[in-house]
Amino acid sequence: MIWRLLSVAVIGWVLGFALFTVALPRPASDTLVTDAVVVPTGAPGRIDRGLAVVRAGKAKRMLVTGVDPDVRPGEFAVAYKVPTQTVTCCVDLGREAVDTRSNADETADWVRTHRYRTVRLVTSDWHMARAALELRYAVDGTVEVIPDPVPGTPRFGILFDEYNKYLVRRVVLLLGVRL
Repeated sequence: MIWRLLSVAVIGWVLGFALFTVALPRPASDTLVTDAVVVPTGAPGRIDRGLAVVRAGKAKRMLVTGVDPDVRPGEFAVAYKVPTQTVTCCVDLGREAVDTRSNADETADWVRTHRYRTVRLVTSDWHMARAALELRYAVDGTVEVIPDPVPGTPRFGILFDEYNKYLVRRVVLLLGVRL
């Protein structure tokens, strides 16, 4: 009996992993308008995508969460080739977060401060499931989170790790465990 249950669990995990890898989310429509855009630091293309959304007028403001405390707005402007006034008016550099969960907490605080109702979440396609799960949990259903993933080419190990982190976090949240 235990072997059957274990076999079913393994088959479920394998099928779930296969679905996770072949059904990575697609970018949101370029016509979509939200109150704000949130970009956790990490893989290439994320910040560029967020800045493009702001420049196109599809969001009022952008939070880059998980920024190194030593990065200054002027350095950010130079690194991403945007005018300093764009950074001053429309970009906040969040310096408190160190992982996906604290990105979500930092974002939730920022969203509440600005009273935003819709947020476009920009992160890597392979990271979107967990990042969106964490952010939706942190805002407690009071804000609409719209995924806008940046396509990537993750290695097998990254997908394997991310899928397992997602499963563990999902179970923890379903059980109501507060970590």
